[in-house]
Amino acid sequence: MTTTHDSRNDRNDRNDETYDVVVAGGGPVGLFLAGELRLGGANVLVVERLAEVDVTIKAGGINTAGAVALYRRGMLPELAEAWERNRWRLQAFLGERETGAEAERAAPTPPKFAGHFAGIMMRGDLFDGSDPAFADVGPADRVGLGVPQAELERILGARAERLGVEVRRGVELTGFDADEDGVLIHLGTGGPVRAGWLVGCDGGRSTVRKLAGIGFPGTEPEITGYQAVVEMSGGERLGKGWTTTDVGTYVNGPFPGRILTVEFDGPPADRTAPVTADELQAALRRVSGVPEVTVHEVHSSTRFTDNARQASTYRQGRVLLAGDAAHVHSPFGGQGLNLGLGDAMNLGWKLAAVTQGRAPESLLDSYTAERHPVGAWVLDWTRAQIAVMRPDRHARALRRVVTDLAMTTAGTTYLVKQISGVRQRYDLPGEHPSTGGSAPDLEFSDGTRLGECLHGGRAVLFDLADDPKLRARAEEYGDRMDVVTAVCPGRPELTGLLVRPDGFVAWAADGDDGRGDELADALARWFVTA
Repeated sequence: MTTTHDSRNDRNDRNDETYDVVVAGGGPVGLFLAGELRLGGANVLVVERLAEVDVTIKAGGINTAGAVALYRRGMLPELAEAWERNRWRLQAFLGERETGAEAERAAPTPPKFAGHFAGIMMRGDLFDGSDPAFADVGPADRVGLGVPQAELERILGARAERLGVEVRRGVELTGFDADEDGVLIHLGTGGPVRAGWLVGCDGGRSTVRKLAGIGFPGTEPEITGYQAVVEMSGGERLGKGWTTTDVGTYVNGPFPGRILTVEFDGPPADRTAPVTADELQAALRRVSGVPEVTVHEVHSSTRFTDNARQASTYRQGRVLLAGDAAHVHSPFGGQGLNLGLGDAMNLGWKLAAVTQGRAPESLLDSYTAERHPVGAWVLDWTRAQIAVMRPDRHARALRRVVTDLAMTTAGTTYLVKQISGVRQRYDLPGEHPSTGGSAPDLEFSDGTRLGECLHGGRAVLFDLADDPKLRARAEEYGDRMDVVTAVCPGRPELTGLLVRPDGFVAWAADGDDGRGDELADALARWFVTA
């Protein structure tokens, strides 16, 4: 971490702008985190080096865990509208319906695919949505929503603006001086700004992480991948969707001109160089074995590898990391963006509580403790997919076995549970099986759902047995949490539930079990009395 011996004395003589938190990086993770911080009362500045939203083709959707997190903040209608706009475009390419207004009005609800593992597509008709892991997900889509990353960034940017977040685009963090009192942040444009805390959401090559001296161990890449939107001809022989060949893997679709290639020839010599039409054409011809396919124009493109690394800690003093700044891996399974949204959901309420004096700094220790194991699991999950995608005979034999398993209901449901994020949980104290897991989206007798009670980003104590003693336990916490008294016909045995602002269960009880010390311990662990 960079420091200067006289930084605190200098601050007394300057009119530096001051914020509770500065977030470096205005992508989806940084913007979502900024919104979470504002919900908790923090004064937030986001600095983003790009002047406009990055429209480069990247993630094509969010999984169940990501959709549930955004649903809990009241954003599901916006996401559903974006998904509908995107869905018809995909349908037309896949040839599943006629084009035109009349056909669109008559079109049935399109079939879903359940996801993919190492390019092995999992069929929606084999996915068992009644599995207990999905039973309480609620109205958030159980498999995911096809919302492109750029569109998600715009939605989150508008939300941040509504909440009062200051976002400066075209401004890059160039350095910082951190000590026990705060952080002085140097920007490429304008003077320095002061903050109590700095969060790096600035991508896999994170300047914040590097300057903080946080280690980034992992495994070296063995692939070069391209993803692009192009104008091309001669592609009639290309398969639609994911295709595995003797050389590697390529993808054609799911909308016209979108291509992806993967070759196991090591990492590219220069990941930052512009991707040319000739480069994409050569890769596509090599992998597909279709020599007549010709790329005429490149609209959007990116290179990627399977470089898999994770920060040794997500917090060092007053500097924290989230999203790709904390972990990088291959895009297979589509988990990177969702993992970052989970980081933001976990960190936002905790850091806001610390900045507002509602919690001690030690609360932030739980951020790395809870999120680091989830990140490590995702990295291994992506490494496993690389092993199945290799073109050697042993890997291809393994791929046939995995494909057979994926073509069963049990196999598809298991794989979807993993890549959807619904099995993520934290190791929290408590005997009830719900403790540490994502809260079930209970439906109450008045028609409301649990997730709707979390829109404000506050903890909620649910009294499901009309127990005044239970409600009285929350009184000493003042405005730290909401109390909801409701009846849940679908879970009559459940009498109480304490849900953290991130939607994870801190305490639960059936009947009178755990109503004493266990609830008191959970309240004291996560919330300071008023």
